[in-house]
Amino acid sequence: MTENPWLDRWNDRYSSEEFAYGTEPNNYLKEQLEKLKPSTILFPAEGEGRNAVFAATKGWEVFAFDISNEGRNKALQFAENQNIAIDYQVGELQTLNFQAEQFDVIALIYAHFPAEIKSSIHRMLDQYLRKGGVIIFEAFSKNHLDYIAKNEKVGGPKDIGSLFSIDEIRADFPNYSIRELGEKEIELNEGLFHNGTGSVIHFVGQKL
Repeated sequence: MTENPWLDRWNDRYSSEEFAYGTEPNNYLKEQLEKLKPSTILFPAEGEGRNAVFAATKGWEVFAFDISNEGRNKALQFAENQNIAIDYQVGELQTLNFQAEQFDVIALIYAHFPAEIKSSIHRMLDQYLRKGGVIIFEAFSKNHLDYIAKNEKVGGPKDIGSLFSIDEIRADFPNYSIRELGEKEIELNEGLFHNGTGSVIHFVGQKL
């Protein structure tokens, strides 16, 4: 255990043999990647690597990060089992050695950062995306709390500040041409912790 409850939470969640969110890629990510030519992609808060490994099997040059060593270890083993390689770093974003305009795509899939830092993380990530690059985003909306109240198995943060709104996404990514931005009710079946009906924000934007 550390003195960081947030880190302890994720290390604990990823320490079991079973994959917390399964090994299949997120449906929205899969759908969006099919529209793009494989190039460089970054997965923030990538956990056990299901989305990063999928992208690598489709020919993408994959980079990922998370604060959890347990998540990284599981992701790298998963990648090795699939005979592919991913570049996976552990640490807070500001301590990592990514370069300005390094990536063609950044995929934020349930990258729920603590409320007080989530917008600053988005602004930092923007620096690492080249002009013309694409953000792919799916995460729980602020209305998702109503869905958790009906079914805790659907998962997601229980504090409204860690959840997202359309207005927040517009504010965090002002320099983007919006291809898609909306709130949607979806059915989730992702491993142990995303099961049932939830409310998400979908966003695809191209950097101007």
